This record gives sequence, C-alpha cells and structure tokens, in this order.
Amino acid sequence: MTVGSQQKAVSSKRPAEKRTSRRVFVFICLLLTVFLPPVFLGEAQQPKKVPRIGFVSGVGDSNNPGPGIEAFRQGLRDRGYIEGKNIAVEYRYLEGHVDRAKGFIAELVQLKVDVLVSPNFPAIRAAKEATKTTPVVMVITVDPVSNGLVESLAHPGGNITGIARLTRDLSGKRLELFKELVPGISRVGVLWDTNAPGPVLALKEYETAARALKIPLQSLEIRGPNPDLDGAFQAASKGRANAIIAILNPVVARYTKRIADLAIKNRLPSMFERSEDVEAGALASYSANDAEIFGRVAIYVDKILKGAKPADLPVEQPMKFEFVINLKTAKQIGLTIPQSVLYRADKVIK
Repeated sequence: MTVGSQQKAVSSKRPAEKRTSRRVFVFICLLLTVFLPPVFLGEAQQPKKVPRIGFVSGVGDSNNPGPGIEAFRQGLRDRGYIEGKNIAVEYRYLEGHVDRAKGFIAELVQLKVDVLVSPNFPAIRAAKEATKTTPVVMVITVDPVSNGLVESLAHPGGNITGIARLTRDLSGKRLELFKELVPGISRVGVLWDTNAPGPVLALKEYETAARALKIPLQSLEIRGPNPDLDGAFQAASKGRANAIIAILNPVVARYTKRIADLAIKNRLPSMFERSEDVEAGALASYSANDAEIFGRVAIYVDKILKGAKPADLPVEQPMKFEFVINLKTAKQIGLTIPQSVLYRADKVIK
C-alpha cells in the first residue's frame, strides 16, 4: 500500500471514531441526567431554611397585636425579612394571664425556634430556665443584672441580650413630673397587679421616690386576669387619693382603656408608663419610645440570625424618653395644666 492510500485509510477512520466518541459522551450525559438529580442536583435545589422566631407578648392579641409588634415587624421588613416568605414568627399572647408565660416558652423551645423574643419579665425568666442555647432577645422594664438575667449590660454572657427600657429607673422622674403636672396633688394611688413579680419591684421604686418628694402613696391592689378595677377606684376614693399611677404589666396593659375611663369618671389625673396609653385616654406618660425600642429588637434578631452570639451583644438602653400629655383628658377632669409643663411635653394630644 502506498503512503497516499494509507493516509486515506487513516483519515476515513477518524470521522467514525469521532462519531463513536460523541455517542459515548451523549450516553454518559443521559446517565448523569437520570441519576444525578436525586443525589446531587436535588440537594442543590433544596429551599433555604426559613428562620423561625418565637415572640411572647405581654399585651395585645392576634386581632390587635399592638404597636410594639407592629414596630418589630417594620424593623424586620427594613432588614429584608418578610413574614411568610423568608422568615416565620410564632406569636403567643398572654392576654392578661401572666401564668401562661412558662408554658408558651416551653412550647416555643420545643418548636426549636431560632430566636426567642419577649418584652415580658416572667416570660424572659422562664426562657432563662428553659434553655441555655436558644438565643433570647428581651425588652425588660427591670434591671436585668440585679435580677440575674445577664452578667452585665456590656457583656451579657449566656444566651440573653436585648434592651432595658429603664421603666423602673424612670419612676422617680415620672412622679416628679406628675407633681408638676397636677400642682394640687396630695396623695397618689398606685394601681398594680399583685400576681406578677414586675409590679412588686415597681411599687418599691415608687415608694422610694415618693418619700423623697414627700408624696403619700396608696397601694391599689388588683389581681389578674380579671381585675376588680371598680373596687380599686372605690378604695382610692375612700383613701382620698387625688391622682392615679398605673404600673405596666400584661393585666394593666389589657385594661388600659377601662382604667383611663374610670380615672376620668372619678375625675382623677392618671399617669401611665407607655405613651400609647395616653392615646387611650390617660392624662400623661413618661417613657421610652416603644416604636424605636421594638425596631431595635429586629436589629438584634437580624444580627443573631447572621451568626452573632447574644453573649457578645451588649444590652442597650434607650437614649430618648417622651413626656406625653392628653389635653382632652385634662379638660374632661377639669384640670388646668401649667403652661410651663406643656412646653416641656414632647407630644400634646388635643
């Protein structure tokens, strides 16, 4: 065979070899298509785990969750979290039943939520007892250090962090403003729920502040979840209290409108511990801005979901406090508020 004929024979084999190689390649691809999806491709296409938050609220209910939860939801949206899409929130409402807190916390821990959130002292304390691993973001009215929830504000340690509202630290200032707001104040009735630990501590704070201001206090005890509010106001009348302070807890929060209405009916100036209570008819409040606080809670949740540990996130304290006055209520009870006090108000409801 000549060289030319040999070259022709080799060149005639190459197309056949290419066709065979192509067929083998196609066959292998078909095999991969059949077997890879359930093993590898399926794993790659699995949806990303949606984080789940457990929120135990001391106020509101599923139909009316309240401004705190609305602010929390807005804070989540501001950080790209949309409930039902890339985050799930399990809400539990005490609805005046403080004794539900422990059960709700146990239920949410059992559901293996990624973060627990609560502005309720009994719920936060129950969370500390129930888990050492699930991160907890609190909004608390009492000192979290002296009450054993965290080691320090700067270095919480453990699995709990969040925001200390300083509600109790404001008791003295609140009473001082109340005295200026109502110049004729002589005896203040303090409405509080005896079935909860927070109000017990709050009453002591008011008693300390009252001694310094030389204002006599009268303890007006109620018991949730169905408090005898009419009886409490009758006791205030018999004790000659001419003003009322309501200590915030789930029971008082649930009956804010009723308490405010009774205060108006009895022509008693009332001081509350949340600005939203003034919207409901209370005369005044002095407190941190709840919308800002619960927006900050969402920031804590976001940081934890991205890998931060509660032990490394300092407990924050509010930088701004609001003095709110309801002029409509003042008119209803026949109270003339000094102009100098009105000038100091951050918000006046007319």
